[in-house]
Amino acid sequence: MIRSITHETPQSTIKSAKGVSFWVSLAILVIFHAVGFWGLQFSGRPMYFQELTPLNLILTNILLFSLHRHWNMQFILFAVVVMLAGFFAEVIGVHTGLLFGNYQYGEALGLKLWEVPLLIGVNWLLLVYSTGTIAASLQTKKWVKALVGTALMVLLDYFMEPVAMHYDFWHWQNNEVPLTNYIGWFGLAFLLQLYFHLTAVYKQNPIAPIVYLVQFLFFISLYLLL
Repeated sequence: MIRSITHETPQSTIKSAKGVSFWVSLAILVIFHAVGFWGLQFSGRPMYFQELTPLNLILTNILLFSLHRHWNMQFILFAVVVMLAGFFAEVIGVHTGLLFGNYQYGEALGLKLWEVPLLIGVNWLLLVYSTGTIAASLQTKKWVKALVGTALMVLLDYFMEPVAMHYDFWHWQNNEVPLTNYIGWFGLAFLLQLYFHLTAVYKQNPIAPIVYLVQFLFFISLYLLL
């Protein structure tokens, strides 16, 4: 009996710690986005909260990936590839108008390299991973999962675009979001989703669906109040 208790206690402690980590991460995620929403919409000082956008993005990534398990080489390679692919796609887009259309980044997303915020690659990783994890729970073919993840990304982008222009994230030529943006988003997102579902990356994270849901509610709420 004593040996059994000694053996089981560490396991129960680990499970308990994981549960606490989840609820703490959830609380921080919701509170931070709620404060950001209030600050942008009702504080009367939206510029101050716009400057906190990079911090919000960094914190969200920390919370998301702190609950990821199995940090193996496949996952690290996946993360690096997605961040680089997303960042350089945006560099090409900003300088040529290809892929997405004619747009320029504002100042709200922080430090830039080649006129593209450094955090853009991190944002692509967050979106591909969170939506891919949601789609991975479906019992269907991998290319269908990739389509579902892509659709979730494009849906979020639809509500994000007007908000982004309003709060100086980025600006489209003539203040109109072109159809090419959604086509380009769909194409790149689908390729990255396929990579996610075909590679040996651990595809379970309890907070990933909530990260997507919180982001979706955040942007759709701001969209409806524009």
